[in-house]
Amino acid sequence: MSEASREAAENESADYLEARREGAIGADHIRAELGEVLIGSRPRRTDPFEITLFRSQGLAIEDLACAAHLFERASRNGRGTWAEY
Repeated sequence: MSEASREAAENESADYLEARREGAIGADHIRAELGEVLIGSRPRRTDPFEITLFRSQGLAIEDLACAAHLFERASRNGRGTWAEY
């Protein structure tokens, strides 16, 4: 995770800060950025019991990339429901 992204999480993410404050997680729980996992520079889950959590800090391109990936995967697997808005 880049310093700027880690710094944003450590200073702006109320969910993360509360979990740290309660001792539920430590600084080592942030292992990579979404982009690093997607391009393969950092490992993704290796065990089905591991949890991957994406916490957007307001970077729209990450939200769009995540949505596009999930949409493509659901389409390939015949999952989901199309909704007209």
